[in-house]
Amino acid sequence: MNRFVESRARSAIFNLKPYVPGKPIEEVKRELGLEDIIKLASNENPLGPSPLAQKAASSVISQMHIYPDSNCFELKRRLSELFDQPTDTILVGNGSDELLKLIAETFLNPGDEVVMPQPSFSEYQFTATVMDGVCVQVPLHGFALDLSAMLKAINQRTKVVYLCNPNNPTGTIVTKEQVDRFMEEVPDHVLVVFDEAYQEYVDNADFVSGLDYLTTGKNVIVCRTFSKIYGLAALRIGYAFTTQAIAGAIERVTEPFNVNSVAQVAALAALDDLEHLQASQFLNRQGKQYLYEQLETMGLSYVPTQANFIFLDTGKDCRLVFDKLLQKGVIVRTGDIFGYPNHLRVTIGTAEENNRFIEALQTVLGNLS
Repeated sequence: MNRFVESRARSAIFNLKPYVPGKPIEEVKRELGLEDIIKLASNENPLGPSPLAQKAASSVISQMHIYPDSNCFELKRRLSELFDQPTDTILVGNGSDELLKLIAETFLNPGDEVVMPQPSFSEYQFTATVMDGVCVQVPLHGFALDLSAMLKAINQRTKVVYLCNPNNPTGTIVTKEQVDRFMEEVPDHVLVVFDEAYQEYVDNADFVSGLDYLTTGKNVIVCRTFSKIYGLAALRIGYAFTTQAIAGAIERVTEPFNVNSVAQVAALAALDDLEHLQASQFLNRQGKQYLYEQLETMGLSYVPTQANFIFLDTGKDCRLVFDKLLQKGVIVRTGDIFGYPNHLRVTIGTAEENNRFIEALQTVLGNLS
């Protein structure tokens, strides 16, 4: 390592584990010389972005020389109307990733503890580590968050607890009864962050949003995103609901103009495209049932999901299966990065994409037998 960097850079950054994104289609084209490729690795909406969002985005291209609205006024007003939350309690960020980083920058001092499920979204660990916080990782129980164990992990040094609901990569939820018990006992000095990136896909009546706890006197932030069901991943825009005091504190560390104009108008339009939202939900339900049936026919176990992806056990080395699928132009996500060396996480795609994945998986596993 360079002597200057080693001696002058913040020591905490050398504890960081680089984020592992889904493999880009362009990279597979370059590496393998393939043209016909489907990507089922990053939980993107297979229908693409809302048509209304595309039209709105096109309308502001000619204004790229003008700085965006730093307060995201119109978007906050629409979110306020839809979710019955005051505008001064709403945060908008450059993806929910930025919001998670801002939370860490606002609340964490070196040595502060952060309680998080394991495995779950890696950004919780990343943002805490950047701030030299201590990550307390609580293993899942039956592929779901173990709220009892997470509660026991909280102490006087705990600043933040992350609840990913539905959880990534497993797609499981914790129920209203479970969250109610947790929130009743969580100490008042702890900030509870609900990450609800996939909540629009949930069809289980026992699900509860973190929004229900914003009026209980608890310190709560509810993070959501336009990257998943709204199909705006490339524009990088997420939002959060919290208290006025917490929002004000986070805004102190937020860069001006952090959300671009194209993202703002596209998100605003996407919120009103109910047809696209419902079509995305329907496609996901249909694809989920098809994949369940096919995996069961193949004798493979999987985790029933409340999101737009399925975590499945191939019974083989997931890296080997991943590479073989890649050669057939099918990109998925390996489970070893989450601590499951035989698992894959596959995004639920279109009917054609799901069928292609199953056919490729059958061939690959058959050749590995």
